Amino acid sequence: MARQWAVIGVTVAGLGLGAFALVKFAPDVGRVEVGAKAPDYRVYDLGSADSISLREHYRGKVTLVNIWATWCVPCRVEMPAMQHLFDSLSGRGFQIAAVSVPPGSSEEIRAFGKEFGLTFDLLQDKSGDIQQVYQTTGVPESFLLNRDGIIMKRVIGAHDWNSEVNRALVRRLLDEAGP
Repeated sequence: MARQWAVIGVTVAGLGLGAFALVKFAPDVGRVEVGAKAPDYRVYDLGSADSISLREHYRGKVTLVNIWATWCVPCRVEMPAMQHLFDSLSGRGFQIAAVSVPPGSSEEIRAFGKEFGLTFDLLQDKSGDIQQVYQTTGVPESFLLNRDGIIMKRVIGAHDWNSEVNRALVRRLLDEAGP
């Protein structure tokens, strides 16, 4: 009987030690929500043909991070509004980071951009892991970031980014002092 209690004690102690180690040494994965700093992620920039860090590349800029796919019908619906918003506010420093997830080759993404006359940054995540990092539920999903990389608005699904409410929000973020 004493041996059974010893085994139970060792097992409980091992589980406790394992739980402590997971909490102490696990990667710091925060919730991706309004008010939190947007996670960093590396993507392929079709314009420069180089790998970029979202955090470094868009540092100090008001940025709309849009996660989308070439096959996604709602993505096709919202792209023209995104382009109109970009056209009207890019001169003030507004940026769009449109990250395409699989499937979809670089050629398909470029053709999509050409079809819609997109002039903002078309980026590619060949692995699709950005969806886990940004904790998305599908595509499209968008995150409007202030100059400090803080998520100010999160939208699931197609959205009219060129509406007066969104234009006013982006203008207000552009008017705030930079880092």
